[in-house]
Amino acid sequence: MFSLERRNQILELLRRDGRVLAKDLAEIFGVSIDSIRRDLTAMEEERLLKRTHGGAIPLSQMRTISQPLQRVYQDESSRQHAIARLAASCIQEGQTIFLGGSSLHQLMLSYLPFRLPFTVVTNSLQIAEGLREMNRTGTYLLGGRMNTSGTMTDTLAAEWIRQFSPDLNFAAVEGVSVNGLSMSAPEDAVFERAVIEQSRRTICMVEHPGIGKDCFARIASLHRVDLLITDEQVSREEISRLQTRSSIQIRLAEERSGTG
Repeated sequence: MFSLERRNQILELLRRDGRVLAKDLAEIFGVSIDSIRRDLTAMEEERLLKRTHGGAIPLSQMRTISQPLQRVYQDESSRQHAIARLAASCIQEGQTIFLGGSSLHQLMLSYLPFRLPFTVVTNSLQIAEGLREMNRTGTYLLGGRMNTSGTMTDTLAAEWIRQFSPDLNFAAVEGVSVNGLSMSAPEDAVFERAVIEQSRRTICMVEHPGIGKDCFARIASLHRVDLLITDEQVSREEISRLQTRSSIQIRLAEERSGTG
């Protein structure tokens, strides 16, 4: 079970019981308490719950939405699955690829072509753990200072990536506009820039709310991207604007019913 599926079930338990405890969730899902804490932290940042000592409770004032919270979370997961599936289909036999630690990268684990031999370089403990028993897949884990999400994006990690030259980099960013790729955190942007510079090709993955968006920290210009993958809900006006200002190739990921 991947983190998005687990978080979906945590929401259901929270709605049913009115409170969840990290130690109980760790036993239910068979993962470490640290993994559950990362889940709860991420969900609090998305305004899905309120963390407490040892667990979480529902927000006292939930944001107004036009459909149940569970449905919203599933819809987001559905389009993420579509992007992850299409991205994974681009991998070819014998390639070396880079995977980060975003939710899109974690979802890609479900769709990687494990029948083919290929190599993965990653800065994510969760990705490395997910690949640990895949005999035909070689895995290299970058070093550095680990952050709360279980990834390394500091200057040491950026130096480590310069020891490799991936054939294909899957870049999950927060913003893509005519000004280029961007992220909210400068440290993450610097690390992603280093990965792009070392990679022969870069496939950029971003959900439609990120198209036309400029975040705080710039990563690279559009000409450094070989393929942009987003979901079908993207504004055609924004797509046209990107294609007018660059030669970037864009593919829309088709959602499938029952995914997620």
